[in-house]
Amino acid sequence: MKAFSGFMHGVNLGGWYSQCDHSEERYNDFIKEEDFKTISSWGMDHVRLPIDYNLIETADGQPIEKGYERIRSAAKWCKENKLNMILDLHKTAGFSFDSGEKETGFFDNPAYQERFYSLWERLASNFANIFEGSSQEICFELLNEVTDQSFCKKWNEIAKNCIQRIRKIAPTTKILVGSYWNNSLASVKDLDQPYDENIVYNFHCYDPLLFTHQGAPWVGPNMNTDFRFPLKSSFAEYQKKTDEKVGQIGISFRMFDQNATVDENYFESIFAEAVKIAEERNVLLYCGEYGVIDRASYEDSLEWYRLISSVFNKHGIGRAAWTYKEMDFGLSDSRLDSIRPQLVKYL
Repeated sequence: MKAFSGFMHGVNLGGWYSQCDHSEERYNDFIKEEDFKTISSWGMDHVRLPIDYNLIETADGQPIEKGYERIRSAAKWCKENKLNMILDLHKTAGFSFDSGEKETGFFDNPAYQERFYSLWERLASNFANIFEGSSQEICFELLNEVTDQSFCKKWNEIAKNCIQRIRKIAPTTKILVGSYWNNSLASVKDLDQPYDENIVYNFHCYDPLLFTHQGAPWVGPNMNTDFRFPLKSSFAEYQKKTDEKVGQIGISFRMFDQNATVDENYFESIFAEAVKIAEERNVLLYCGEYGVIDRASYEDSLEWYRLISSVFNKHGIGRAAWTYKEMDFGLSDSRLDSIRPQLVKYL
């Protein structure tokens, strides 16, 4: 499979212009110019920049120029530090992966869809050539984490229409498209055939969720904050605790030897279908989010990153770890100071 050159080793800037209170204080202080220098010093080649529509649109859909200026500043800091950028629309009017945002109706509302197309036309006009004259590159990610499988057919059609509109402005910019179940590996197969040679299939991977989200109450009604789970537990124990804490999400552990545990073969197995589809369709494959919650042990976190990284590298899969700072997954947080020199080798 083709490697996603220039986008093999990245970090998300979550919580800056998305999943935040959208205050001036947050915009000004959460991520700063020196953070781009830090990311570059880790050996990364790109950042994924999640943005909510609130940054660049008023409630009635009018452009907010100051928001566009903030993205330009981020691009400038990327350019100065030889980092490529993925511009990810994390929330659009009428849809968010987070039900708490109370954004609904997008997939059935032509007005919301037209607003989405128009927003991407403005983004393309502003940023398709932002790195012109340099070796840096920008990619566009249409929408973060479509949720319900029932949206699949409508989303494929919306994505096609949006890409056609973008292509009139940015004919060769790479465009990332993810599928339902929050960009799951299992849903990659249901993406439409790539519309041109510059389409990238996008997935997210937090498997096994019981480990990477241990103690995260938002993943299920029975996940308590003090729950801890070692990476090298048996698959029998994974299945039992997954059923108990979060319900079955993603691949069933019953397909594995019940006495075995997470290793490279595990990631090879769960990636296999998506890799096969990408190879058959001659399309690049990218993992826009992956990571381990700050409740896991240092030793287990390092091992998980090592294992998944080896399979990413084997198949040329680009990726961006979630996330640079705080948000329960912060890679720059002081708690990781002692292991960061080892950790960044696996990002």
